Amino acid sequence: MELWLALLLSVLVGFGVSFGLGFGVIPWLHKLKFGQTILDIGPSWHKKKQGTPTMGGILIIAGFILSVIVVLVTDKLLSGDILLHENNRFQNVVYVKIFSGILMAVAFAFIGFIDDYIKVVKKRNLGLTEIQKSVLQCLVIAVYLFTLYKCGVNYTFIPYLGNFENALLFWVLGFIAIYGTVNAANFTDGIDGLCTSVSAVMCIGFAVCSVILQFSGMTIICAAMFGALMGFLVWNWNPSRVIMGDMGSFFIGGMICSFAYSLDAPWLIVMIGIIYVIEFGSDLVQIAYVKTHNGKRLFKMAPIHHHYEMSGWSEKKICKVFVLVTVVGVAAAVALTWFGRPQ
Repeated sequence: MELWLALLLSVLVGFGVSFGLGFGVIPWLHKLKFGQTILDIGPSWHKKKQGTPTMGGILIIAGFILSVIVVLVTDKLLSGDILLHENNRFQNVVYVKIFSGILMAVAFAFIGFIDDYIKVVKKRNLGLTEIQKSVLQCLVIAVYLFTLYKCGVNYTFIPYLGNFENALLFWVLGFIAIYGTVNAANFTDGIDGLCTSVSAVMCIGFAVCSVILQFSGMTIICAAMFGALMGFLVWNWNPSRVIMGDMGSFFIGGMICSFAYSLDAPWLIVMIGIIYVIEFGSDLVQIAYVKTHNGKRLFKMAPIHHHYEMSGWSEKKICKVFVLVTVVGVAAAVALTWFGRPQ
């Protein structure tokens, strides 16, 4: 199958499934009373969102997985091998990178599902404890990194310098990058459409970098994720009719990590995922500032999108500005990848 046709099919199927399922899944979640509980520590005006169906991340996951299946099966029926398109990597390495990354994201989604289930069904507002979530996430990260390591992918591509191999750096950086990204995606899911919209732009950035780094087959996976996110965004844009929940945000964070590690370039997360970095960083800075300044706050509220909310910005304005910041980060990442690519 031609690459452009596979990309188009990926986006259309991802969008169609994610959007189409909303007509049935959202009323079903309403019926099951899987509504979001708004904590008192949040902005007071978020109380109007009380009862909005959560666990909507299932739409994203279903849209993405079905899109990938449809494209790969169609390609196979046409005697193609689209994942190896314009690729200079070994076949087994390509498959391990792609499918272990997807499995990692699904595992994170399952952790998020448990957390959401406890919140909405067991009526425990905080769900899993931070320690429980962290332990489970670290187990998933360890299995994923071990899988890459056993496949010989224990190096990092650095622009202008090429591949840099260091086992200690691989493991330490891996745990920090993946753990931080998955939880940063969760932090970003604080207002309608924010995590969905900025993550969709990130998918475009990783797709372009995949072509530059001669891993064109990876663009199919990025396109499927982009389509699924855009289909969900129709339901998630302010005023949101469904919330993705931890299941959705953890899955998104996992997929972003899989994109970066498939390209052997976890540093891309810092640039393409600049909003994740800002959101996660603002929370850490706020905590440190409060502890070192006798309880005084640097921001009105963290993560920083809440600071802008409390400063009078609408949710739609925050989404638009944060998307523009993401576009700048993507442009910088693409430029660095292009000029620093292996010659």
